[in-house]
Amino acid sequence: MQPKHRVPIQFHRETPVQAEYFFEVPEGQFTDVRLDVYITGFVQNATRSKVQKAIKEGHVVVNGAFEKASYVVQPGDRIEISLPKPPPEEARPEEMNLHIIYEDDSLLVVNKPAGLVVHPAFGNWQGTLVNGLLHYTQSQLSKVEDETIRPGIVHRIDKDTSGLLVVAKTEEAHAALSKQFQEKTVERTYNAIVWGITEEHGTVTGDIARSRSDRKIMTVVAEGEGKHAVTHYNRREVFDHLSLLDIHLETGRTHQIRVHMAHIGHPLFGDRVYGGDKVCYGPNAGKRKQLFRNLFETLPRQALHARTLGFVHPGSGQMMRFDSELPYDLQQVLDKLRRTFPSMTEDER
Repeated sequence: MQPKHRVPIQFHRETPVQAEYFFEVPEGQFTDVRLDVYITGFVQNATRSKVQKAIKEGHVVVNGAFEKASYVVQPGDRIEISLPKPPPEEARPEEMNLHIIYEDDSLLVVNKPAGLVVHPAFGNWQGTLVNGLLHYTQSQLSKVEDETIRPGIVHRIDKDTSGLLVVAKTEEAHAALSKQFQEKTVERTYNAIVWGITEEHGTVTGDIARSRSDRKIMTVVAEGEGKHAVTHYNRREVFDHLSLLDIHLETGRTHQIRVHMAHIGHPLFGDRVYGGDKVCYGPNAGKRKQLFRNLFETLPRQALHARTLGFVHPGSGQMMRFDSELPYDLQQVLDKLRRTFPSMTEDER
């Protein structure tokens, strides 16, 4: 394909740029895909309407020329994108029921339920944990420079992961806690149910980055091509073709546990993004098929809970350690597995 005459990109400089991308469409990978559809599937947090608006306003160039959203992507096309970023909304207080398990003048520890987003972002400006915390603390949360939507947030867990988070009330506490996370001195233990029978103990090491084929998910990449990540696990129980694990994080990357366990062939039970929402091991017929169908309905998310959190208090210097029980949905699945598949000994396995 001969490149068309290049037209300079006319960006609206008064609009902050969210992200710039440049890529070439691989040979033989796409057939009859519209430009807006292709970009939406490639760029994280991009909606089709947002992409169409960017194309119309001249933020997308194909082979050096502007194309319409309906343009059919061709192998070898060189696409340049600069998506405009709307001004961030300041997080606003909202009344909600929160499970606060510890609080003092410097920080609080909250037990987040599954389904609750930690902080506002594109597509979730309201109804997040931060909105509830702002109401609960009367906006007495730490603030990071140039950050209006994540006050108090030192670390995060996924929307559909339940468990413990420490939240800073003061800038001093925020800095001290962040340093502990950076230096890997914070104790973090998760409980997870994964497919397959794992080793009794194991460590998964692998750089994590966004997938090149689907920017909405993460994947393990070659060393140096992503962020260094280390996950340790200990097997606690085995049920048929499933394992209950204690998982200890050495680093804290996006989707780290989910990505690492899927990478070694043990995706989390119920994980729709990384392949755990189907029967991965053992037969899938008869009563067993119905059993797992019922379990997926009971737990329509990944079987992952942030159970233990330990850190040094930034004010007193005292070691603080908190534990939380498994949430109802995860406990229901675990109880059913225990009744149906009593834990096996090593000889039985």
